Amino acid sequence: MENPFEIIIQKLNSIENLLKNIPKVKNEPIPAPVNEVLTFTEATKYINLSKSGLYKKTASRSIPHFKQSKKLYFKRSELDDWMTQYRISTKDELEQKAMEYMTKRFSGNVLKNGWWIFPRKFL
Repeated sequence: MENPFEIIIQKLNSIENLLKNIPKVKNEPIPAPVNEVLTFTEATKYINLSKSGLYKKTASRSIPHFKQSKKLYFKRSELDDWMTQYRISTKDELEQKAMEYMTKRFSGNVLKNGWWIFPRKFL
C-alpha cells in the first residue's frame, strides 16, 4: 500500500509542472466595454452639449441620430466623425495651401524673397 502523502506530493508536482507551462498573463486592467450606441443623456455628456442644444441639432438634422419608439439614440463613431468634421487648419497648413495655390495659379511667375513677381499683364 502506497503512502497517501507521497500520492499528494506527486499530484502537487504534476500541478506545478502544468502551471509552469501556462504562459504568464500581463497584469493589465481589462478595459470596460464601450457602448457603441448612446442614449440621449449619454450623448449630451459625451459631446458636452446641453439637452436643448442637442434637441435643436436633431430637429434640424445637423447631427446623425436614430429614433426608436420616441427615444433618440446616437452612434459613438458617428458623433466622433461629426465633432471632427469642422477642423481648423493651423497657420502652417494654411501657408502651405496658399503656396500650392499660388504655384498652380501663377506657374510662370517668379517667387523672389517671399514676393511674387508678376508680368505686366496681371498688374
